[in-house]
Amino acid sequence: MGSGRWMLAVLLLCVFSLPAQAGEVRNISPVQARDLVTGDARVFLLDVRTPEEYRQVRIAGAHLIPIDALVRRIGEIPADRPLLVYCAVGSRSDQVAGYLARRGYGEVYNMVGGVMGWQLRGLPVIQGGP
Repeated sequence: MGSGRWMLAVLLLCVFSLPAQAGEVRNISPVQARDLVTGDARVFLLDVRTPEEYRQVRIAGAHLIPIDALVRRIGEIPADRPLLVYCAVGSRSDQVAGYLARRGYGEVYNMVGGVMGWQLRGLPVIQGGP
């Protein structure tokens, strides 16, 4: 995503982030994220990267909602399940996780290091188109 589109997406997240029952974002490592996903089948794995990045490499079971489409597609994100948000390295996911927590999502996790950190630890990924 170009820097202009990314900045617009961040701006939209800030504009639409109304203080609702603000939750808390928990930053976790890729290993902790793997343990969370394998230990709780209810975890909703949210990939906020671009479709191109998603096709290149992703974590099994991830749902793609790019950051620039998040406000429009928020209805696709379950409010009654734990959420694990990731991107390439953790900056976009941190923005999205904070936004979701401010919107009242209760159990929100941000994977620090993103899918790159996941791969660096030898954790399994899927490559190629969905």
